[in-house]
Amino acid sequence: MGTVSGLVPGVHSNTMASILLSIQGLLVSSIGPEGLASALFAALITHTFLDSIPSTYLGIPDPDTALSVLPAHSLCLEGLGEEAVRIAALGSALAVVVGIPLSILCFLLLPPLQPYLDWGMGIILTGIAGLLIVTAEAPSWAFSVFLVSGLLGLFSFRYSFLAWHPFGGTAVLLPLLAGLFGFSTLLLASSAPFPAQRFEGIRIPGRGIASRVILGAVAGSIVGWLPGLSNATANALVASAGGYDREPRQYILSASAANTVNAFVGLAALYALARTRNGVMVALATQELPPMSSLLLAGCIAGCAGYLLTIRLSRSAGFFQGLGIRSLNMVVMGLVTILTFLFSGPFGLLILCLATAVGIVPPLVNVPRLFAMGAVMLPVICFSLGILAI
Repeated sequence: MGTVSGLVPGVHSNTMASILLSIQGLLVSSIGPEGLASALFAALITHTFLDSIPSTYLGIPDPDTALSVLPAHSLCLEGLGEEAVRIAALGSALAVVVGIPLSILCFLLLPPLQPYLDWGMGIILTGIAGLLIVTAEAPSWAFSVFLVSGLLGLFSFRYSFLAWHPFGGTAVLLPLLAGLFGFSTLLLASSAPFPAQRFEGIRIPGRGIASRVILGAVAGSIVGWLPGLSNATANALVASAGGYDREPRQYILSASAANTVNAFVGLAALYALARTRNGVMVALATQELPPMSSLLLAGCIAGCAGYLLTIRLSRSAGFFQGLGIRSLNMVVMGLVTILTFLFSGPFGLLILCLATAVGIVPPLVNVPRLFAMGAVMLPVICFSLGILAI
């Protein structure tokens, strides 16, 4: 299930969790509640590995890979897509090793500190956003992009009840992030043939790997534990540490590690605080929970399988060779438009159009699309500071 959700643009592991729950009576009778819980968590972990493939080769993000799609797809257009996918797989694999002990530490140490952590998150994110803006080459344009995308995010979440919700949960992240980081990139792409791909090894120094995985693990832990945050916020935290434009390989490694650690720490938050951080955790909360150690073991096994599958499928770019990039992009955009309509209806299509219009602005004014993450950061800041209820 995690492989399917990871490979199909626009389909999230939350969707797969909803499908599993819809047949939970049959599944519980055959594999038991512990088996169903293990399947849900395994799907989430596997998804964090496989979602790098459509982000890299097709240039379409899901909510977990919104910022990663830009450096990864850029490497693909240079013929280095397989390297980008393998870097992402390496980051997620190392995150499994780090994420299990981190989730146990969070479970044991953080619950007493929770009131202080909840209060300080909005201030921390405000400081990060302000630092990014004032250090940009064009601070006024960076602020404008951040503010406009943030207002679009506030509008999207505030009126998300207008969207269709066939699988429960919020249905606006797909069109919001696909428009800001996917469609806006694909519309400006060249019409050249899809470049031939080559793999020349992973070009990241050994020390760079360790430091970047630790950075991703810290960001993933913050997002996995604190309420109201998402993997997209973790991507923004990683980008704020630098290297987003200058060191795309290191950024991909950190962001992938953050997404996988987020899943493990989110599980710890469920067991320690009874708080849910994503659709899979919501689904788990409705079940009879097995011991946390059982799900950590299931996640470890799924991580091994996800890594092997990702490495195997990293060579799949040969399928697209000979196709025109523009023709391929049109097909991908058509698919995502259909999925947006099915998952969120006419309101989702409106958000997709507005987000695409905003996402086209940064390259026109020579500002990194990083600042379009205001669509996620500004609503979270407002929610954390109690300025606006979403």
